[in-house]
Amino acid sequence: MEWVFAEALLSQSRDPRILLGALCRGEASAERVETLRFLLQRLEDQEARGGGGGGGALPEAAREVAAGYLVPLLRELRGRPAGCPDAGPLPRHRRRVLRAAGAALGSCARLAGGPQLAAALAEEALRDLLAGLRAPGAEAAVEVLAAIGPCLRPLEDGPLLERVAQAAVALALGGDEDEAEIAENAAALVAGRLLPALGHCGGAALRAVWAGLAATGPPSGPGHVGPKLLVLSALAEKLLPEPGAERAPCAREAGPDARRCWRFWRTVQAGLGQAEDALTRKRARYLLQRAVEVSAELGADCTCSPQEANGPSLFWWSEKKKDELLKFWENYILIMETLEGNQIHVIKPVLPKLNNLFEYAVSEENGCWLFHPSWHMCIYKRMFESENKILTKEGVIHFLELYETKLLPFSPEFSEFIIGPLMDALSESSLYSRSPGQLIGSGSPLGLKLQKFLVTYISLLPEEIKSGFLLKFIQKMTSRHWCAVPILFLSKALANIPRCKALGIEGLLALRDVIQCTMITHQILLRGAAQCYLLQTAMHLVDVEKVSLSDVSTFIMSLRQEESLGRGTSLWTELCDWLRVNESHFRQSPVCGSAGLRETSLNAYVKNLVQEYVTSPAWETGENCFLPDGFEARLTATMILLAVDVEGMKTQPSEKRRTQNVLRIFLDPLLDALMKLGTNAYMPLLKTDRCLQLLWKLLHTCMLKGSSAHDDEVSTLLQNSVMSATESISEFILRRLTMNELSSVSDLERCHLYLMVLTELMNLHSNVGWKGGNSIWRVISPLKNASIRHLQEMDGGQEPTLGIQIQKVVSMATLAMVCEAVDRKPELQLDSLDVGPTERFLSCLQLNQTLQKPHTEEQSRCAHPTESSSFFEESSSSQGWGKIVAQYIHDQWVCLSFLLKKYHTLIPATENEIPDPLLPAVQMPVRTLQSALEALTILPSDQVLPVFQCMKILVPKLLTSSESLCIESFDMAWKIISSLSNTQLTFWPNLKAFVQFVFDNNILTIAAKTKSQAYFKIKEIMYKIIEMSALKTGVFNTLINYCCQSWIVSASHGSQDLLSSAKHYSEMVLEACIFGTVFRRDQRLIQDVQTFVENLGHDCAANAIIENAKREDHYVRICAIKFLCLLDGSNVSHKLFLEDLAVKLLDKDELVSKSRARCCVNSLQHRVKNRIWQTLLVLFPRFDQNFLNGIIDKIFQAGFVNNQASIKYFIEWIIILILHKFPQFLPKFWDCLSCGEDKFKTSICTFLSVLTHLDVITQNIPEKKLILKQALVLVLQWCFNHNFSIRLYALMALKKIWNMCKAQRVEEFDALAPVIESSLDQVESMHGAGNAKKNWQRIQEHFFFATFHPLKDYCLETIFYILPRLAGLVEDEWIAVSKLTGFAPIPLDAGFQWYLSQTQLRELKPGDWSQQDIGSSPGEAEAEWSDVQKKVIPWKTNVPDLDLELMFQDRAAKLGKSNSRLIVVASLIDKATNLGGLCRTCEVFGASVLAVGNLQCVSDKQFQHLSVSAEQWLPLVEVRPPQLVDYLQQKKAEGYTIIGVEQTAKSLDLTRYCFPEKSLLLLGNEREGIPANLIQQLDVCVEIPQQGVVRSLNVHVSGALLIWEYTRQRLLQRPGAGPCRALETFPF
Repeated sequence: MEWVFAEALLSQSRDPRILLGALCRGEASAERVETLRFLLQRLEDQEARGGGGGGGALPEAAREVAAGYLVPLLRELRGRPAGCPDAGPLPRHRRRVLRAAGAALGSCARLAGGPQLAAALAEEALRDLLAGLRAPGAEAAVEVLAAIGPCLRPLEDGPLLERVAQAAVALALGGDEDEAEIAENAAALVAGRLLPALGHCGGAALRAVWAGLAATGPPSGPGHVGPKLLVLSALAEKLLPEPGAERAPCAREAGPDARRCWRFWRTVQAGLGQAEDALTRKRARYLLQRAVEVSAELGADCTCSPQEANGPSLFWWSEKKKDELLKFWENYILIMETLEGNQIHVIKPVLPKLNNLFEYAVSEENGCWLFHPSWHMCIYKRMFESENKILTKEGVIHFLELYETKLLPFSPEFSEFIIGPLMDALSESSLYSRSPGQLIGSGSPLGLKLQKFLVTYISLLPEEIKSGFLLKFIQKMTSRHWCAVPILFLSKALANIPRCKALGIEGLLALRDVIQCTMITHQILLRGAAQCYLLQTAMHLVDVEKVSLSDVSTFIMSLRQEESLGRGTSLWTELCDWLRVNESHFRQSPVCGSAGLRETSLNAYVKNLVQEYVTSPAWETGENCFLPDGFEARLTATMILLAVDVEGMKTQPSEKRRTQNVLRIFLDPLLDALMKLGTNAYMPLLKTDRCLQLLWKLLHTCMLKGSSAHDDEVSTLLQNSVMSATESISEFILRRLTMNELSSVSDLERCHLYLMVLTELMNLHSNVGWKGGNSIWRVISPLKNASIRHLQEMDGGQEPTLGIQIQKVVSMATLAMVCEAVDRKPELQLDSLDVGPTERFLSCLQLNQTLQKPHTEEQSRCAHPTESSSFFEESSSSQGWGKIVAQYIHDQWVCLSFLLKKYHTLIPATENEIPDPLLPAVQMPVRTLQSALEALTILPSDQVLPVFQCMKILVPKLLTSSESLCIESFDMAWKIISSLSNTQLTFWPNLKAFVQFVFDNNILTIAAKTKSQAYFKIKEIMYKIIEMSALKTGVFNTLINYCCQSWIVSASHGSQDLLSSAKHYSEMVLEACIFGTVFRRDQRLIQDVQTFVENLGHDCAANAIIENAKREDHYVRICAIKFLCLLDGSNVSHKLFLEDLAVKLLDKDELVSKSRARCCVNSLQHRVKNRIWQTLLVLFPRFDQNFLNGIIDKIFQAGFVNNQASIKYFIEWIIILILHKFPQFLPKFWDCLSCGEDKFKTSICTFLSVLTHLDVITQNIPEKKLILKQALVLVLQWCFNHNFSIRLYALMALKKIWNMCKAQRVEEFDALAPVIESSLDQVESMHGAGNAKKNWQRIQEHFFFATFHPLKDYCLETIFYILPRLAGLVEDEWIAVSKLTGFAPIPLDAGFQWYLSQTQLRELKPGDWSQQDIGSSPGEAEAEWSDVQKKVIPWKTNVPDLDLELMFQDRAAKLGKSNSRLIVVASLIDKATNLGGLCRTCEVFGASVLAVGNLQCVSDKQFQHLSVSAEQWLPLVEVRPPQLVDYLQQKKAEGYTIIGVEQTAKSLDLTRYCFPEKSLLLLGNEREGIPANLIQQLDVCVEIPQQGVVRSLNVHVSGALLIWEYTRQRLLQRPGAGPCRALETFPF
């Protein structure tokens, strides 16, 4: 067209200069400039053929056009860069002008004849190009250089070409991050326009481009690989040798061969494995494929020099191994292309080819790598970085399984990949989820594979490599924030590595850093387990000759002993044994001890450690110095106990005295110092602090939970040794606390230390028995009296100083400690119940009194102003002093709580009863409760426990007289609880205290009697707690545990009123019976892993130390069920409670049934209904006939509801039990079987299932004939029902009833015997292998009919574990008997034996009763039959569907429509929009049938919106996904070709495929495509050819394309249309 237009212009004028001049005048529009370009190119063509006819005028005219028009035009456009806002509204128009002007300028340069014009234009454009991305004219410069470049001379203009090439490469690869969009556009412009043009300029330009690419090195990140691959793909034809070019007569100068450069291949690999966008990855695959094709065509050997000194080349080619190389790279590229789809069902069949790649890559002769392993790593990187986490998990598992089947040679690339991308992928918690079918707590498959892989890989590493790899591996675990689950399984894998000397001091420090990383998580059990495994890792892998005992002890201190390392656990024993074995091999520390001795053994080290600890440094003698942080005390105490236990391992039982002597040697310096505390007033303060800290740490560590202190010789000896120094210690503490020696802020910490030590000493003496004259007994009374005296003296109104205020805080803390001790140990009670001075003082405390902050000038009068100023400055800050005041107020309420507990009987209901109270705080409860509310507004959340305890005592007394005040206290307390975060140390203790306060039995009873506002407030808080449980697991557990325990205690004490009041709160028990949320995947994963750790038992020390708080949701139900089991049905109060609960359960079931939410399998609605009927089954033995008369209709009505299978089992079970126990209800049951089918559809099968257990129902009825007759008549009616499922269940019931009739020898039925026997024989001898026969066999083998016995199997194990498991419920709903019996808060009832199942039902597995189809996977059969009582009508026996299909065909024939033989199967499609669109397409093109997964989709509004009534004119059949295999097999038997619309390795191009007349199109799921098991059923796979980057089309669009192509080919085969031709013969 362009040439025709140019010829037409030239024909109008013989002088081209006139035409050129005319075009150069006027506005420079895109059309004008493009016309000028056409004309110049035509003139250039004529000049080349020698027919220009312009003579010398044409070159001159070309120069004039260039200088007078094109160059000024480009300069004008250059002033408006495209990337700037003022570039104008038409950037595309501007780009057309630029491109046309540049091409015209190139033609002018060639027509001008001289080289000067081209060089001058190139120089000017190069200057603009060098100015940068945002410089004016950069885009214009690219167009000019692209046009002028080929005009430059390779030799004379070589330097200019090189500079242009260098600038082009810099522009294509450069650019700041802030200018990413501009850089991307510029790179695309340069690569698309300028670089290809430079490629035609000879070898010099190419070498310059190649040098620029090589100078940048391999790409350092995903963001840099894209531009580089863009440049390489643009110059691919020039950078790779051209086959046959060397034999060409005019061979061009040879350019660089990219195949021989390792940087080129590293860039390609980076694009394959790291690139984030699909286009970049596609360019990398193109370069790889092109290089392989070129190598194959050249037929010459080629080797890329290796980057490393030794190792395989990144790329090589050998003509001798051409076939093997082509096969390797063909498979490699196929895998990389398949991974672009992100569809696991498509990728899984290709993964075996990855195994083949490893077989090709390793030489069989010498076992070395033939192909560089980095190519394999690119595949795994691509899988690891996939958006599809299932694909990522498959990739990780495939990599971890490498060493299970093959032995790969060592490669540094492998090690780097493991520490890099593999560990990055392993940080994703979701990868550790259970596989389908795995039981909860069985462990993560990936975690187990990781452990096996790491053990195998480490064992194969060379010894010189092993140490460095492990160090990097552990350091990688500290380089990022790891979640609890990955760090646990990584630590477990490390702990299972066989013992080797691989780690030194750096490894030990790295392990310590990892332990610090584990502290971030809130999952305490997982945190503790990870620490246990990391300690085991250190014991297995550390080379003891490279670390000292000091290094080891510091590492041990990084563990939290209350979570992992507890004395008496298996881990403690293992650590002691490790120290014993390696005691003499540790590296000696270069630091000498106080005795000048080096560490020679563990005992020497510990002895030296104790001596150094107790000896206070000379420079630390200040009286107001800070308290030591306790780290050294904890370290010393732990090492003492470890050394003593190690000594115990080394000695024989007969040598126990040796262990005792070792402990005495360790303790002598400490005991010597402690014995002098009471007499040596000049002992340095820091030394006393350190000694007391060590004492407390020793007692605390030795008594830590998990150790068996009752028979521990070391613990007993330690206690006896400490008790000998009790008098000295107690006298020292008494002096320090009472003699005004604590006067600075730092002394508050000392006060806390003194009180903790005193508390421990009290516990010691209480364990051995109190004696009236012991030292602790003698200290308590003076301590109490001195504290009261100090507090009384300091309230005299004098100006507060820092010392006075600190002593006040100390005295109050001391008094609070005494009160707590007396409360815990009644034998410490110093006074009788008579009111003494102590009680009067406590009762008159000024509650919530804020300590006045001392003035700054007061500090100048301190004894040591220099040392104390920093302390004072810290304390006098608002935040620091606020903490001190909060602690003071907290201690006040501790004392008041003690007083209220002691004199709770003196608390009046109103204050008007006592005019002159002796104990104001006790006898004026309203004022005290108001003060409590004020305290809640003042105190921080971690200090409110004593206030809650006081409110618990006060509110029951005032609930009647001061209800509004009590309600205000409820609200205030709940406000505090609801605002707390889920922290272990604050939230749970406060919640427990809050529940004990608000839900105290006395409060509940009083509120229930009055039914006032307090009653409704308590219920409101109850529901808020239940609602909070959805976010904070375990909240409801605290409430239900406390209430059930308090009700049980009241019932055991014979208090009927308290238990009867529980009836008013039966909603709580109701909610507990049905409680349980559907967790998110991450929550479920945490629970699964916690269960896995718990199942490890004592093999994981964390289980022995960390108490199982039983906060999982199922413990709420366990608590409620065990509570109900304890209630006595013969007790009137208990009976009323149970009956009220049963009625509410049935109402709840009805409410859930009427809700709009879909009750799909394992949904929350399904689970709630399941739990309701489980609870009703538990309650059933307490029901009598009178109560059942009121609820029997509701139970029968529930049988007609369309429920899930497990719910139906429970309903049928309870109906059987009712009819067995109370045959009086049989008439109502017969009425249910007589209901019309139109109303209840297939739910009648529930009652037919009940009839299959008629032998159990009639067990206690002597005369069975009438019942059998009634049952037989009703069942025979249902045997002739048109619905297959109803007939199936009716025949099952008929078989059972008829066997009973024959056993009873009922002669009345002899007339029916031939018909019944014939019918049953016909069913039993059914021919063929269709669904009808298989379903009959399966239903007979079903556990509910074949094994289950309603009476013998009635136990808690069957209700809560066996039946949910067999019914296909998710594992979250299985409650094992061990959890029921092991829940200690609620005791077992007397007949707890009924918890366990004694029948063979417990031995069945979910799939035992289900006969699997030949050729189908177990997963399909389970999906089809896990809900057998849904009575899904199999398609082959569904007569109405077949009739419907014929009816549609008749209707279509009457309308004159021609139906084809095409069947479209869309059963795998989920979205209603896609189904609606397909329905419309199928109807338009005359498909014979559209098969869908569920015919209910037709009523969906989205379906109807897109189908526009097409469903009324198109045959629709229902084929559910589990039935697809049978459906496809039958259609194949009918002569249909099964065609899958899917991309596979052997799929055919749509443009080349001829459809048979009888074709069946199977469409895949929107996300997952066609499952692998169905792909095996296909005759052919057809794929749609694509040109773009996106890998797939919408399923409706794909189906529509194939339906049209089938229709088009059928149209062509009509008479006169000719033979069928492929689509490629009809160009578009």
